[in-house]
Amino acid sequence: MSDEAPQLPGIELAPRVRVSEDSLRFKFVRSSGPGGQNVNKVSTACELRIDFDVIARQLSVGATNRFETALGSRLTSSREIILTSDEKRSQEQNRAKVLERLREMLVRAMIEPKKRKKTKPSKASKQRRLDAKKRRGDIVSKRRSFE
Repeated sequence: MSDEAPQLPGIELAPRVRVSEDSLRFKFVRSSGPGGQNVNKVSTACELRIDFDVIARQLSVGATNRFETALGSRLTSSREIILTSDEKRSQEQNRAKVLERLREMLVRAMIEPKKRKKTKPSKASKQRRLDAKKRRGDIVSKRRSFE
């Protein structure tokens, strides 16, 4: 008997975020990236389209908001995510790069930012600051007395 957990259907984009392969739509177009004559003949650039709500259902409210903000102009008015890659010379490499970008954005969005703890200067640090200002003021005022 194996110790591995049963594999759920679909593709895992991030921890606890899976989507069916049908919801990922890949389109290959002509690339402007490296490759010389190859880019003029072969459609290697990859464009990934996926419905935002398919992913958002599996995220917390905070993570959904952070993810939506991170997407910026990559999120269309019809709530569809569009990511492209034309960095590599093959369709498969560009497809992997697009999925990697989506995963990175998701993982970053799932990280809860730390709350800022309010601090205020101690009495001693306030006093040191005032003493330093006083010393500096004395130095400047001594310069003026030689007129």
